[in-house]
Amino acid sequence: MSDVREEFLAEAQELIESLSRDLLLLDQAQKEGASEPELVNEIFRAVHTLKGIAGMFGYPTLGALAHSLEDLLDALRLGRVPLSQEVLDVLFEGVEGFQRLLSDSPDVGQFDVDRFVESLGELSATPAPVRDELERYDLDPSVLAVLTEYEEHRLRTNVREGIPLYRLRVRFSLSTIDTHLEDLKRRAKSLAEIITYLPSAGGGEGDDIDLDVLLASKCSFEELREALCDGDAKLSPIPQRDTSPALPEAQSATNPPPLSGAIGPMRVPAEAPVPADISVASDAPPPEKQELSADHLSLRSVANTVRVDIRKLDHLMNVVGELAIVRSAVSRMTERLRGRPELRQLALEIHRINRGFERRLEELQDGILDVRMVPLGQIFDRLARVVRQFAREHDKEVRLIVTGAETEVDKLIVEELADPLMHLIRNAIDHGLESPKVRELAEKPSVGTLVLNAYQKGRHVVIEVEDDGAGMNPRLLIETAVRKNLLSPEAARELSRAEAHNLIFLPGFSTRSSITDISGRGVGMDVVKTNIARLGGVIDVHSEPGAGTKFTITLPVTLAIISALLVRVAGRPYAIPITSVQEAIVLDERAIRTVEGREVLTLRGATLPLCRLGRLFDLPSPQERPSHRFVVVCAVGARRVGFVVDGLEGQQDVVIKALGKSLSMVRGFAGATDLGDQRVALVLDAPALLEEVLTLSELVSPEVRPS
Repeated sequence: MSDVREEFLAEAQELIESLSRDLLLLDQAQKEGASEPELVNEIFRAVHTLKGIAGMFGYPTLGALAHSLEDLLDALRLGRVPLSQEVLDVLFEGVEGFQRLLSDSPDVGQFDVDRFVESLGELSATPAPVRDELERYDLDPSVLAVLTEYEEHRLRTNVREGIPLYRLRVRFSLSTIDTHLEDLKRRAKSLAEIITYLPSAGGGEGDDIDLDVLLASKCSFEELREALCDGDAKLSPIPQRDTSPALPEAQSATNPPPLSGAIGPMRVPAEAPVPADISVASDAPPPEKQELSADHLSLRSVANTVRVDIRKLDHLMNVVGELAIVRSAVSRMTERLRGRPELRQLALEIHRINRGFERRLEELQDGILDVRMVPLGQIFDRLARVVRQFAREHDKEVRLIVTGAETEVDKLIVEELADPLMHLIRNAIDHGLESPKVRELAEKPSVGTLVLNAYQKGRHVVIEVEDDGAGMNPRLLIETAVRKNLLSPEAARELSRAEAHNLIFLPGFSTRSSITDISGRGVGMDVVKTNIARLGGVIDVHSEPGAGTKFTITLPVTLAIISALLVRVAGRPYAIPITSVQEAIVLDERAIRTVEGREVLTLRGATLPLCRLGRLFDLPSPQERPSHRFVVVCAVGARRVGFVVDGLEGQQDVVIKALGKSLSMVRGFAGATDLGDQRVALVLDAPALLEEVLTLSELVSPEVRPS
């Protein structure tokens, strides 16, 4: 049953994410005054499906919520309730309710379904107009008799708005009708609204079927004919009874007759059923019934995808990591055998086999990593809902621009990014973006802009959160830090502009004098930095007063299995993730300079801060002094540090194992790994070490300096 429950949760989550995207599009269309009936239909169908699977898998509360929203959406699509911001607010609240009901996290608040259902009753339905607008058109009553309630509503709405009606006659093969209908929908989407498909009076010939497609469009007759007519397809306008000249004079002798009387008896072979979205006249005789034998039934699935529990992929990745260790052990064994002349032939044969094994292992590793990758759009869609909610709560107008949503990262990283990105967006709306009146006084557009951008850079993914708000005032930041005793007055005078911006990441820092529901408590940005560091990433901030603020997050693509550079410090092995390594050079002690008490090196014209790992880890000096040391240049984002090590041992794929609860709080180490030769190496957390080396701790007053 746990497997069945996981399948339900995955299906429900996909539906909720789709609902969220469609509601955002509907919200945008409503603001622009556009009508999107098909979008309302998509939302209605998604909620209807969610209600069905909730009842099937024993989620009655979720089903009740879906049922209440389904009633509202049905009234909305039939025109009984007008689309308004109030209705959209209720729909967004319903989606949030779905999310809360599915969550097992104790941090997620409960959702009062009964209260929500009561609030739906306040949205009173408006009766449809009594006047029969359809009398203006030459439509046969038999046509109206087969229309669904929704189709008739859409027909009346178009007639009421003065949008011309057209009839498109097409002939499709029964074997490919689904494909052709989808192609027709695609071509007509931007030009016309397809109200219904009606079988024509002739019914077609042989394995073909003739359909009359009822359209409403503001486009010209020529535009529609050019886009929709191919082969035997014929387009004609539906004439009005008052012969209004508004409709194009395009009827000719070769065109089919008006739609009136187009419905007639039809008979379809049993082996080619009529698609579900084609309406058939109620007075048509039933098709000849034929029993299908078992040989004609197909049990093949039409889906080409499967859902896999991420824990299963974690297990497979661990197995691949263990195989990588075996590969390294075989390589070392081969090298030892080569040193013995009598076993050299055997060593060559083992080496050849190991090379083949290595290639297959790399393919397996890449394949599993590819399966774990998901687009950042999954979380960006949820954040778009958050932007809308916060903006409305704080009476601010915000335009969200999303780029790079197709950028892929590890599934686990995507999930862990939710809270940090949420904090950044909340702060951008509350602190960064001004109110419409303030923006107008500053000669800015009244609508603020918030940009979410993502792109891949080497083996890292970069996510940018940027606003065009008031920006940050470095002087105000420094004064606040000194007032809160987070910074000594002496150190404050030495701070650069960039260091002043980084003060916002200090615990307890806030420029707000009053507490709101989302900011002012002095928590948030330090949590963001901690969570990003836990993912092996860093966050940088750049701000211009009056112009806006940009946060840049740099993360590894995956944390599952990494390629690492093995180094030696005081006789002990350490692993540095290769994603953070730019290069390794031989250290020239004579080139080292001391600037403000810190050792630095000039590398290609730029100053590189140095960190001696043996001194940082307080390790005893090795008994044998190495002939020369190395500098491993590590970079995360825009920050660089040179780590001084005693030796380099090569590159190796490693699987990181957690250090356990007792050592989990030790900074600077991401975990440990088995090197396959009875040695265990600590894996360095490069972002945390960079932060440690470049920290402002020497600038912080002694009373508050962290131990």
